[in-house]
Amino acid sequence: MSLRQKILNAFFIGLLALGCTGEAMARPGGGGSFGSRGGRTFSAPSMTQTAPRGASPFQRSMTSPNQGTVRPGMGGAMGGAMRPGGFFSGGFGRGLLGGFLGAGLFGLLFGHGMFGGLGSGMSLFGLILQIGLLYLVFRLVMSFLRNRQPAFQNGSQGGPQSSAYQGGNAPGASGNGPQAGGFGGFGFGRQGNGDQPLPIETADYSAFEQKLAAIQAAYSNEDLNTLRMMVTPEMASYFAEEIAANATKGLVNKISDVKLLQGDVAESWREANADYATVAMRYTLVDRMIERASGCIVSGGTPEEVTEIWTFTRPLGAGPADWKLSGIQQQS
Repeated sequence: MSLRQKILNAFFIGLLALGCTGEAMARPGGGGSFGSRGGRTFSAPSMTQTAPRGASPFQRSMTSPNQGTVRPGMGGAMGGAMRPGGFFSGGFGRGLLGGFLGAGLFGLLFGHGMFGGLGSGMSLFGLILQIGLLYLVFRLVMSFLRNRQPAFQNGSQGGPQSSAYQGGNAPGASGNGPQAGGFGGFGFGRQGNGDQPLPIETADYSAFEQKLAAIQAAYSNEDLNTLRMMVTPEMASYFAEEIAANATKGLVNKISDVKLLQGDVAESWREANADYATVAMRYTLVDRMIERASGCIVSGGTPEEVTEIWTFTRPLGAGPADWKLSGIQQQS
C-alpha cells in the first residue's frame, strides 16, 4: 500500500468517525428523550399499541430523582449525568468505537491491516464491515440484557399493570365514542402511591393532536414566545438551546406536513398539584435542515414516519386547552 493510499484511508476513516459520533439536531428534541413526567419521571410509561417497545429513559431532566420535583438549577448537571443515549452517543459505545477506529487506523497506516492480525491488505470496506458487525453484536447483547430485567420499573409504584390500548369495551376505557384524529383506545395505566386516575375525554385527544402540529410549527419558525405558551419552562429551555445551536452553525430546522397517524394514551393520572397524560403518537413529517444564508437543504426533505411518547401536564381543574408539553421520549 503506497503512502498516498494510506493517507487517503486515514482521511476517510476520520470522516467516518466524525459521522458516527456527531449529534445532529433535527425536529424538536433532535430525536432524543428529555423533560419530565412529574412523580413518574424515573419510571417507564406503559407500552401501547402505538409504541409497543416502550419508551427510552430521559437523557435530560430537571426533575430530582429523590424528590420528584422540578429543580431548574439542575438542568446541566442532570443532562450530563443522565445521558446514556444510543450506541454511539456516550460512555461504553463511544469509547469502544473510538478504540476500534483507532486500532484500525493504526494498522492501515503501517500496512498491518485491522488489528494487525487480520491481514495486511485490509480495505476501508473491510473496516466498515467490521464496525457494522461489532455494532450488531453489541445490539444483540444489549437486547438480551434488556429482556432479562425490566427497565426503569419503580417498585414504589404499585397497582395493577394494564395495557394502555384497550378499546372502547375494555375495563377502564373512556367510553366516549370515537376519538379525535388518529387516537385509539384509552386506559388509566399504572397508578402510583397517591396518584388518582384521570379520565381522558375527546376534547383532550383533540388538544394533543393540535399541539403536536402547533409545537412543530413554532419550533420550525423559531418562535420561542409561542413555544412558551404550549410547553413547560423546562422544555422551552431545551428548545431554545437547540435553536441557538443551529443558529451558530448557520442552519435552521424547517418542519412541515405534520400528520398524526395513530395515537393512544399510555398513562394519565392526577398528582397533588397537576394532571399528567403520557401519549404515544405515530406521525409523519417533512424534516429539513436548511442553510440560513443560501436556503440550500443540508439534510432531510423527504417524508418520514416517527413514533414518540409525549407527556403533557396542566394545573388541577384546568381544561383541554391548558395542556402543555412537559417531556418527549423515543421508543426503546
